[in-house]
Amino acid sequence: MEKSKVAKVAEGLENVIACKTEISRVDVEGGRGILEYRGYSIEELAEHSTFEEVAYLLLFGELPKKYELEAFSEELKEKRELPPQIIGLLTHLSPFSHPMVVLRTAVSYLGTMDKYIHYRNHDVSIEKAKSLIAKFPTIVAYFHRIRCGQKLIHPREDLGHAANFLYMLRGEEAEEIEVKAMDVDLILHADHELNASTFAARIAASTLADMYACVVAATGTLMGPLHGGASQKVIEMLREIAVPWRAEEYVKKKLERRERIMGFGHRVYKSVIDPRTLILKKLAEKLAKIKEPKWYQISVAVEDAVYKHKKLYPNVDFYSASVYTNLEIPDDLFIAVFAISRIAGWTAHIIEQYESNRLIRPRAQYLGETGKKYIPIDER
Repeated sequence: MEKSKVAKVAEGLENVIACKTEISRVDVEGGRGILEYRGYSIEELAEHSTFEEVAYLLLFGELPKKYELEAFSEELKEKRELPPQIIGLLTHLSPFSHPMVVLRTAVSYLGTMDKYIHYRNHDVSIEKAKSLIAKFPTIVAYFHRIRCGQKLIHPREDLGHAANFLYMLRGEEAEEIEVKAMDVDLILHADHELNASTFAARIAASTLADMYACVVAATGTLMGPLHGGASQKVIEMLREIAVPWRAEEYVKKKLERRERIMGFGHRVYKSVIDPRTLILKKLAEKLAKIKEPKWYQISVAVEDAVYKHKKLYPNVDFYSASVYTNLEIPDDLFIAVFAISRIAGWTAHIIEQYESNRLIRPRAQYLGETGKKYIPIDER
């Protein structure tokens, strides 16, 4: 193709519409950020739903009736336990492995055990999605306990998705307010239109790769510090600041050095606040009243300082950090918790891509030399 026929490059694919979806909508309207799952506002879902209900909505396109939700929740509970081979894998991986590396390795291994791995019809894909949604929390909790030399805490069928994860991770039941915070956090992270990891999953799906390969592509992408890894960087920043009164000085020096302050700014919510942030901030405040208050206090001080000096709003990663810390989740599990939620959105997008597929293959603008003559090696 002649250079004149190549469209202008949109760096980072900003504002490029790459596909059609009915799963979620991210937008800015009337001076506020919008996030909807299948047409339902994130605010209403966070207030009234459970993660299981939201996962059903993402996969099936409609909110479930009571009996449908009960049946779906029971299926997830039945699929939580891991095959012995996966538990064996977790015990043989280095305890120094990052949990996200472990998660993507386990997903690959699960693929080797699925005799229907290359089936992509709707019903089979839904069953794979249910299994992955159910097993992600178990993989993360089991590996954490294994690396700490602790006895495995097996899933309980009398606990919901969020409560069971905290129970397996900590070895004791969480308080009601903690379970609610975990559940709402999972709802908020379940999908977000064509973010980097979801796009990676859809690109893989567009080649008709198996679902496990698509999810591995997504988990690898999520691990990046400019995507899912941001919340871990936020808590590292809060620990460095240590006390609220140091926040403004810290922010000013960072900005003077033109360094990035993690947890701020968003490609879509540029001039408005991320609607998930408002909900997470309230959760962080509630947890601060019964747990360690300083993480929330430092976070508020940083938010105020960044807005004062840079006019930037926090994104979803910012208050996630103080929520996770007060839920006693180790720093390096933050991204994995994100994945425990986002697997619902990933699988919904993979299925949608399968069912209305066209290979995703954009162009690149070539900037190198052209027309060079080959020189034999002895003459170079």
